[in-house]
Amino acid sequence: MPLTPPQQTIADSPHRFRVVAAGRRFGKSYLAIRELARFSRQPDRLSWYVAPTRGQAKGIIWEQLKSRLMALRWVKKINESELRIDLVNHSAIELRSADAYDRMRGFSVSGLVVFDEFADMAPDVWTVVRPALADRGGHALFIGTPKGNQNWARDLYDMSLQHPEDWCSFSYTTIDGLQVTAEEVEAARQQMDTRLFRQEFLATFEDAGNQVFYAWDRAHNIQHQPDLKPTQLWIGMDFNYSPMTAVIGQVQGQHLHIRDEIRLTTSNTDEMTAEILRRYPDIPRERIQVYPDPACRQNKTSAGGRTDLSILQNAGFTVHCPRSHDPVRDGINAVNSRLATAAGDHYLTVDPSCRYTIESLERLSYQPGTTQPIKGEYDHMADSLRYLVGYLWPIRQQQPRLNPGRWSHLSV
Repeated sequence: MPLTPPQQTIADSPHRFRVVAAGRRFGKSYLAIRELARFSRQPDRLSWYVAPTRGQAKGIIWEQLKSRLMALRWVKKINESELRIDLVNHSAIELRSADAYDRMRGFSVSGLVVFDEFADMAPDVWTVVRPALADRGGHALFIGTPKGNQNWARDLYDMSLQHPEDWCSFSYTTIDGLQVTAEEVEAARQQMDTRLFRQEFLATFEDAGNQVFYAWDRAHNIQHQPDLKPTQLWIGMDFNYSPMTAVIGQVQGQHLHIRDEIRLTTSNTDEMTAEILRRYPDIPRERIQVYPDPACRQNKTSAGGRTDLSILQNAGFTVHCPRSHDPVRDGINAVNSRLATAAGDHYLTVDPSCRYTIESLERLSYQPGTTQPIKGEYDHMADSLRYLVGYLWPIRQQQPRLNPGRWSHLSV
């Protein structure tokens, strides 16, 4: 498998534990497949590929890994349910999920463990896996995009300073990976906030204190626009018995202006629907675009066995609802990228009358030492805004996927 110069530098390192902080689309998964194959050339070796979830593990490399090993004619047996590939030399590669790390206890891993996007995993994953490498000298490759200086990934990255005999660290930008053009990176810089751009594309360890919406700035993001007459509405909605919340916005090109908010206590979806229609009786119902919590497909906050989704649809609203939740941090990143881009543009403003939305943007913070927002007073309105912005301007859209080059079966 041909490697780029940075990938080759990583592959050539003799260190037992390698840590790679790399920008998006650097070619991390391609490198992971190559390294798993390289370590599996030795007989009687067990190697693992570990992703944050089982779905990610299967979606990221499973098909490519199978194709690669079959092209080499190394495959003896493939177990789809266990995500395991047995090779003709009695080695094996398994895909594992970091959110089920207790199931990795008691094994001996003599080949390589790849931790892909390891910053999104709990530190306990390494605590459990490290003994599995002890008896037969197994190796580990940690690879992913940084998630701040308070994340355990930073501690692993710095291990090369404390234990240079076993550990080494590498840092490469998206451009270094040679898969994304400079023009595409510049386009992302124009759309993303400074901190997120540096983290995702330059692979730097960025911190923003404990504030979730660190790009919020009253001077730029609070605006009163009395001349903006609504003919269509964009509504983000979060479902709770108390409070049930919604942010009501208007879109002009790339700009979203939050003109109104609704916060109902001890309420339900029927009452939320009635309140929207009471406030905006002149807007055709099909021109009221609702972006709710995806859980509305199953949730029932009103009587009669109806789901929240069916209530909104029966009211005549146009409802945009994905089948599953995006990662919370992706929605948060999307909001921060609208509040202020790396180029200094502000695409999200809030009317000063929207008290609860402003409080959420200013006061919502992370649980200490985690990347999870604190549940309580400020998260519900923030969730409403996150569902709306995350659907209209998803952060994943700015990370194009390019296919790797043609693989030869003659060499690894």
